[in-house]
Amino acid sequence: MADDAEKTEEPTSKKIEDARKEGNVPKSMDFSGFIGLLVALLAFLGLSPYMLEGLKENFIYTTSFIAQPLNTQMIFAIIITVIKDIVMIVLPFSIAVLIAGVAGNVAQIGFLFTTKPLTPDLNKIDPIKGLKNIFSMKKLVEGIKITAKVSIAMVVGTFVFLIYIKELPKVERFDFFYQMDWLLDKSISIAAIMLIVFFIFGVIDVFIVRYQYFKQLRMSKNELKDEFKNTEGNPEVKARIRRLQHQMARNRMMADVPKADVVIRNPTHFAVALRFNKDEGDNAPVVLAKGADNIALKIIEIAREHKVQIYENKALAQELYKKVDIGKEIPLELYQAVAEVLAYVYRINNKKV
Repeated sequence: MADDAEKTEEPTSKKIEDARKEGNVPKSMDFSGFIGLLVALLAFLGLSPYMLEGLKENFIYTTSFIAQPLNTQMIFAIIITVIKDIVMIVLPFSIAVLIAGVAGNVAQIGFLFTTKPLTPDLNKIDPIKGLKNIFSMKKLVEGIKITAKVSIAMVVGTFVFLIYIKELPKVERFDFFYQMDWLLDKSISIAAIMLIVFFIFGVIDVFIVRYQYFKQLRMSKNELKDEFKNTEGNPEVKARIRRLQHQMARNRMMADVPKADVVIRNPTHFAVALRFNKDEGDNAPVVLAKGADNIALKIIEIAREHKVQIYENKALAQELYKKVDIGKEIPLELYQAVAEVLAYVYRINNKKV
């Protein structure tokens, strides 16, 4: 009980994903059952003409052999034909119900395929744990739910049935076909009413199941810390995070190259993009982007695409690359050299300092 009391934290996405891989998902059987019953009723109503026609043809076929001499081969052929016809009659209905069962589960938990629940587990045959499960709070709640559902369904069904019973004295005065129509109509009405009851059961059960599921997966503060350490301490995770961070930083850097006044290169080993814009609050030229080798070539390529001036100065490009970080102003000792480059660029662009 102490361990359960400590589990006050909501489960992390990793804990939920691990449980999902184990086949542990919040699935309401009542909701799945409602979907199955709904589709079964609709399929029966839609396919009943087809099914009745098939049964009629099958009946005519079998009765056509009455009073005819039959041998073993003919009997075997008749049986095969009858079985085949029945399968064809029932198959569309069965497929519809099967699809409904799958759809009911997918609607709740998404698509999930795992063989983990089928893996033999010796703990499941432990008699002591089995007794604990039988007398657990979860089983008690399930028992109360089943009792309540059966009781409510019986009360509602009986109430509706008693209302329809009152119509029997009137119905018995009419012909057989009218009585059959009345019976079919009332049967469909009772089925629809019970479906509404089962739908309410299903919705309530979804909330109960999800509450119990997330309560079961709750974690203690120590479990949260351990999971964070294990996740953050994984070298593959750290390496992936670093790669993503570098990629994002590089993308931002490349996006700033078109804003530069000049790109100083050396000639392919280094490239540094500089901006000096007093409107942006620059007190000195700022390094917008820098790179070596392939990154340098990419910076030069982007600069050419956006008509940014490219200036070749091997020593200056190397010094800027080594001494100035991205987003920082150049140091005082490089003012003179950079000023000469910018003056050259401004003359070409007819731009005033």
